Amino acid sequence: MKSSDHSFGFLLADISRLLRNQFQARLTGSELTHAQARALIHISRNPGVRQVELAELLNIQPITLARQLDQLVASNLVERRAHPTDRRAYCLYTLPDAEQHLVLISAVAMEIKAMATAGLSQDEIDQVLVALNKIRSNLTP
Repeated sequence: MKSSDHSFGFLLADISRLLRNQFQARLTGSELTHAQARALIHISRNPGVRQVELAELLNIQPITLARQLDQLVASNLVERRAHPTDRRAYCLYTLPDAEQHLVLISAVAMEIKAMATAGLSQDEIDQVLVALNKIRSNLTP
């Protein structure tokens, strides 16, 4: 094995890429991309989230998010509502048609988690999650 295969950054990037690929390959029956699915999940978990806040959560540029949201709105999965006090801002909400996609996304995520953690005990999974959360916290400004 090459030394880069053991590098922390390379390993995390590789795992992230593999998870995205597995997710996209299993999203059959849905026209959603991985990026749109992530946005939809965040909107469902944070009803009324402002577009700028969602862009920050997803770590993408607001213009990139705007294009994704345009597609989700056109598919009748998400709606933009005027912010009650900020005329420049919109709040985002899922629509009833999003539910079937959210169910599929959840099922796919559980399937991939089972594949990714095969051979690990629950204690090992918990330890990995604790470590990853600490790393994320350390890197968050």
